[in-house]
Amino acid sequence: MNAQDEFPLSRRSLIAGLALGASLPILAACGASPAQAKNFPVSLTEAQWRGKLSKGEFYVLRQAGTERPYSSPLNDEKRSGTFVCAGCGNALYSSKTKFESGTGWPSFYAAIDRGAVGTSTDYKLGYPRTEVHCADCGGHLGHIFNDGPRPTGKRHCINGIAMDFSPA
Repeated sequence: MNAQDEFPLSRRSLIAGLALGASLPILAACGASPAQAKNFPVSLTEAQWRGKLSKGEFYVLRQAGTERPYSSPLNDEKRSGTFVCAGCGNALYSSKTKFESGTGWPSFYAAIDRGAVGTSTDYKLGYPRTEVHCADCGGHLGHIFNDGPRPTGKRHCINGIAMDFSPA
């Protein structure tokens, strides 16, 4: 008996099977975001969101898009105040927790309070990332990384177009 009879699976079939298995988490992530599938206190139809938001805001908040780095004026905002959700006005971040990350997106080491934002796991790039969304409307804000400053060590990397700024 030779190896071909003992293992009828060809190398090509084996590689194809492994590639398919590895791609399943990516394919599963292509559906609705967990944040958008959940019920939130502020809930509008897609048509209502499209009417309320600009095209860019809709792309980021409702379709989990990402704005280009350094494209938001909020990245350079230095005044004291509160960053609120552009979709529903929920207070998200205080200027007191904003820091310069050098990434091109507004960055914060903590949300304004524990209930301001929610998180879910995002596999869109093929590996798990912590996605952050508005706790009131479910709008996609950005991602949280473990490379921020003290006291939390977290970097909330937020799309500026997903927020409005209210000066103190």
